[in-house]
Amino acid sequence: MNTLATLLQATNKTLGAAPRSEEAQLLDVDGTVFIMLGIFLILLFILWQFLWKPYLRVRDERVARVEGARAKTAQLEADAATRLAHIETALVEARRSGIADMNKLRLAAQSREQQILAEAQDAAHKLLVEARTKLDAAVAAERVNLQTQTNLLARQIAEKTLGRRLSS
Repeated sequence: MNTLATLLQATNKTLGAAPRSEEAQLLDVDGTVFIMLGIFLILLFILWQFLWKPYLRVRDERVARVEGARAKTAQLEADAATRLAHIETALVEARRSGIADMNKLRLAAQSREQQILAEAQDAAHKLLVEARTKLDAAVAAERVNLQTQTNLLARQIAEKTLGRRLSS
């Protein structure tokens, strides 16, 4: 301990004593510090109650509303996706049904077309047979008529060429 004391004395002699100033100190630590600390704490409490606490409450309410709106938005988006999936499924089913109905109608129309074509071909064939029959009858009648006219004309030519009448 003795050594420590001597060491301190030597340091004081070497460095010298701290200069003392006659001017007032910049910061006086006296009873006013406690008064200022009290005023600070009172203001802190008042501002906490009337400014900071309402601000935090409003901020928390806003955050809760925003989070609620986000949750509601997510729920609405999920509902919309579900509805869209149902609509797309119904649309695919409607398309399948429409294509099936269209194929049925197409087959029925083709069947009806074949039937109409067959009927038209039968009617055309009947008309053709009738027309051929009439034509054949008309040709036969004209042949008979031409044959008689040919015989008559031949007879006239022969009579003119011979200059006399032919006996029948």
